[in-house]
Amino acid sequence: MNTDIEIAQSIQLKPIKDIAAKINITEADLQLYGKYKAKLPLNLIDEEKIKKSKLILVSAISPTPAGEGKTTMSIGLTQGLNRIGKKTMVVLREPSLGPVFGIKGGATGGGFSQVLPMEDINLHFTGDFSAVEKAHNLLAALIDNNLQSKKRSLNIDPRTVLWKRVIDMNDRALRDIVVGLGGTTSGVPRETGFDITAASEIMAILCLSKDLMDLKERMGNIFVGFTYDKKPIYARDLNANGAMTALLKDAIKPNLVQTIEGNPAIIHGGPFANIAQGTNTVIATKMGLSLADYVVTEAGFGCDLGAEKFLDIKCQSANLSPKAVVIVATIRALKYHGGADPKTLSEANPAAVKKGLPNLEKHLENVAQFNLKPVVAINQFSSDTEEEIQIIKDRCQELGVHAVLSNVWGKGGEGAEALATKVAEVVDAATEEFMPMYDWSSPVKEKIEAVATKIYGAKAVEFAAKAQADLRRIDRLALNHLPVCIAKTQKSLSDDPKLIGRPTDFVITVREIEIAVGAGFLVPITGNIMRMPGLPSVPSSEHIDIDNDGNISGLF
Repeated sequence: MNTDIEIAQSIQLKPIKDIAAKINITEADLQLYGKYKAKLPLNLIDEEKIKKSKLILVSAISPTPAGEGKTTMSIGLTQGLNRIGKKTMVVLREPSLGPVFGIKGGATGGGFSQVLPMEDINLHFTGDFSAVEKAHNLLAALIDNNLQSKKRSLNIDPRTVLWKRVIDMNDRALRDIVVGLGGTTSGVPRETGFDITAASEIMAILCLSKDLMDLKERMGNIFVGFTYDKKPIYARDLNANGAMTALLKDAIKPNLVQTIEGNPAIIHGGPFANIAQGTNTVIATKMGLSLADYVVTEAGFGCDLGAEKFLDIKCQSANLSPKAVVIVATIRALKYHGGADPKTLSEANPAAVKKGLPNLEKHLENVAQFNLKPVVAINQFSSDTEEEIQIIKDRCQELGVHAVLSNVWGKGGEGAEALATKVAEVVDAATEEFMPMYDWSSPVKEKIEAVATKIYGAKAVEFAAKAQADLRRIDRLALNHLPVCIAKTQKSLSDDPKLIGRPTDFVITVREIEIAVGAGFLVPITGNIMRMPGLPSVPSSEHIDIDNDGNISGLF
């Protein structure tokens, strides 16, 4: 059996100008990055066409070590919809080098449901992550420069500076550092650290901005800290937002690539869903809706994280409304949530599948709470048995939900035709708008409690002393109107990664609440969630290699 990269390298790529021609874009409109990648100008966005197009969100049950294949399913569904005559594009996030070299591997799909060129997309691509990193670190440098300055000092209290530096790599050694050592000419010594680039507020801002000037305004709104006399300092006070935006002048443009079957695909932006909003850019989604009749997009991790943030933050901000939600589930994942040993997930175990169903049921309930119709996509693996598959189908039928078996890894679009047909039926019949989980104007505590109790299933929310102080700070800064982007483990519906399945009677603890004024949301931090992951004992990078001809191996 060929690996993902071997399958990808066996495909004869079409020139990107030919892919663009399929959606009526001329070569003159393309900003080319070689033969197979291009950026698209923002003037192609058509607000009137967007109103007529149909958006499909792909989410999943709570993630497991076995993986659910959400991106693979998104690409396969797109290929399937095109096969049944629906003009469809997939719009995805860009991979971060942290997971690529860490434990998860790449994020371009798998088997015969991939976006190409796989190696380029998984590595530097068109430099968007680098631009985000540079813009973020420019602000960090300007902050430290102002702390050092005597003539132009803003009187910033270094103890209140919340802005760290970022790097697109998993590196636990950089979580907590001290800068400014080496004497009076090397800056003011202070404690700080690094976050991963995908967790940068710049990434969140890029993904929620509607155009270049909106991006620039949001950059200026970034909250930096306080002066010694308790006045708030923003990036605009450092005259930082112009230069930061200049670094992002190309990064704001969506990237056009192709699926294995030659369908146009857009990939743009890459925030994580456990610590940010977990969805691609508003601009990319609107670009897809402008160029196609159907757009398939995915939101990171489970429905409790990416989908909730997609709906409560992105859709509210950009006036978008999906017509259906596809929930990806696997037999292996349900066994895991049913308590099966991870080493035995390839062995038949119908009892474990039944025990794991409550996790799927909770995510289906969550979709319904948003007034949306779910469709379950059973991502097929060779180890799945007919009995195990039937258990899911029977339970979904009892719940009045369509469940469709799909072999997108092995068959690409052909393996998703049945799913595509059912999803198209649901989408075309949809008439109602989704309902958000809370009103942005509600008190911050109420917004957090709404998500924790209704979506996670918590019985209550506790606010630590630091979180209580942060709430008072938010009130002083008049930021109560912002939505909440809760940072929580992806491994559980709760804030405890060990509570798999569908936990009950748990309490969510909010440790602190970060302020992301530029992005336009607040970030309640729960559990032990961190913005800088570490590498595993055997990182994926150990398997990646390159030969004398420049051929890369080991990516997956």
